[in-house]
Amino acid sequence: MDDKKKIDVLPLLVPDIPEPQEILPFWERIHASRSYTNFGPLVKELETRFSEKFDLSNEFITTVANATLGLELVLQALNLPKDARVLVPAFTFVATATAVLRAGYQTVLADVDVDTWMLTPEIARAACAQTRIDAVMPVATFGMPHDMGAWELFEKETGIPVVIDAAAAYGSQWLQGKKGTLVFSLHATKSLPAVEGGVVVSTRPGLAERVRQLSNFGINLNPAAGLPIGALSQCGTNAKMSEYHAAICLVSLQKWEQRARQRRELQTEMIQELDKASAYHLTWQKSGTGGSLMAPTLLCARLPDQGMRNQLEKNCKSANIMTRRWYQPLLSNMPALHPPRTLCLDAPHAQLLDKTLLGLPFFLEMNSSQKNRVIKIFEDLFQN
Repeated sequence: MDDKKKIDVLPLLVPDIPEPQEILPFWERIHASRSYTNFGPLVKELETRFSEKFDLSNEFITTVANATLGLELVLQALNLPKDARVLVPAFTFVATATAVLRAGYQTVLADVDVDTWMLTPEIARAACAQTRIDAVMPVATFGMPHDMGAWELFEKETGIPVVIDAAAAYGSQWLQGKKGTLVFSLHATKSLPAVEGGVVVSTRPGLAERVRQLSNFGINLNPAAGLPIGALSQCGTNAKMSEYHAAICLVSLQKWEQRARQRRELQTEMIQELDKASAYHLTWQKSGTGGSLMAPTLLCARLPDQGMRNQLEKNCKSANIMTRRWYQPLLSNMPALHPPRTLCLDAPHAQLLDKTLLGLPFFLEMNSSQKNRVIKIFEDLFQN
């Protein structure tokens, strides 16, 4: 085909990063203060903003370099047994499992709910009846929020700590007036982008403070701790958020409500059009009792069967439309996570998603032509 006749590639995602001129005033503040990292003024300002959003004092909030390190350090800060088993969904991004393994624990993979695609307290209780579980790490799948009251009750009844991997759920996942621990991602592709970064929110006494210390190598900076300032309290790592990333996040916060509304409107429009184009043969993720998704960043459809998913994938590739099999292969199908590092429980719903789910193009500046290209692919598959 002649180069001029080639159809432009329709991307899967386009990060929604603030314009350089929007960030510049914050970067000028960094230059003026000569403070670039190590819990600088902008990081402190950002943590205060998060504290206000969650109606908590600053001691319950800490930033980290990324959410994966946040999960790892939260697990370390919980002081679990050396042979601890951490329950995670089989259907999730690999970072959920790698955080467990890098913290020195064993992952136990469980099923997800057929409608919400998430690990629920009911599934966790069933897993606890099968094997020993020392902590649970549910995932806010594709940003869908969990019912914190249900998880608070689970933690109270079982004594097992729960850490919500809320990587994609900023603005959707709240504590809902309950006790709990949340870890958010501020990655470039998330609803509140800082390019890189994460934030830990926890009502568990002292947890956020321990994570903060661990993110600074484990160095003691508390004069009342009984150790010299600068002495190593425990073995941590360098997981501090930089002032540059905090600057980007502060600008993103200023625009969050508007951008979240636009994301919801785009998702509603695309689901309606794709439902029509597919003669209503698609299945979409449903909200649970935790509330609705307020700032979608992905568009994932479940096809009627594996054959149709594969054919749609092939058709999109021919039309230069990018797709992705999100969270696939399942964690249980990855050689790097095979036993003894991982214990796999039955996961029929996750296996179904593994065979039928496909991620479609979804980004804020999608124009009518790009939307119509996706819609036509579905019309061709289902109506011809």
